[in-house]
Amino acid sequence: MRVRKVQEKRSWAIAVAVAIIKPTLLLLTKQKWVGGEQNFPADEGCVVVVNHLSHVDPLTTALLSYDHGRIPRFLIKSGLFKNKALGFFLKQAGQIPVYRESAGAAGAYDAAVAAVRHGQAVLIYPEATITRDPDLWPMRGKSGAARIALETGCPVVPVGQWGAQAILPPYTKRPFLFPRKTIVARIGAPVDLSDLAAKQPRTAEVVNEATDRIMAAITHQVELIREEHAPKERYDMRVQGDRFKDRKKAS
Repeated sequence: MRVRKVQEKRSWAIAVAVAIIKPTLLLLTKQKWVGGEQNFPADEGCVVVVNHLSHVDPLTTALLSYDHGRIPRFLIKSGLFKNKALGFFLKQAGQIPVYRESAGAAGAYDAAVAAVRHGQAVLIYPEATITRDPDLWPMRGKSGAARIALETGCPVVPVGQWGAQAILPPYTKRPFLFPRKTIVARIGAPVDLSDLAAKQPRTAEVVNEATDRIMAAITHQVELIREEHAPKERYDMRVQGDRFKDRKKAS
């Protein structure tokens, strides 16, 4: 694809991050972005939803967004903001802290809605954690992305990505940097939630249907990359447990 020029004003933190992350990823990886010229909004507020494979994902997904002319705003676990220096940097870069299961949890939702309404691109991993599916297919999603999209009426852009797990497999610490890995991302057409956005009141059933559509769209893009069919039933940690945690306990 032809790389788009970023039109938004960059903070000093974004400029520093780009100067470090982009050349590093260009050195260590090859990128194949598909469908972005047609489907990645050039300037309007949007929610970009991506499957989660590795702790490397935020770096590769940030490059994907930046190559399409958009400064990425992630929803990031609040723990990373506890370090004063890192927290200050992340805030200056416009990232959004998520305080799970606390009185501040609603703040992330409000901040994400505000960012979208200000024309920004908010990137979300709807699974909320690295997939536990044994074959790394997308899991059952959480409702945050759907609720933001239903509230704002913004485009929801599904992205399926594959390759980051070859650099750093899930929940491991040793990276495999060479030979260079290829990161493939397919950007699909925005998920149609217009019928659901029009429904009032916004019940749990409506939000769940929107979430299912989002995860189906992401999964379809992953299927196209892998040229395989995903399982009919998505992995659900609430039912099937956390296999990484169980493996750690067993060891």
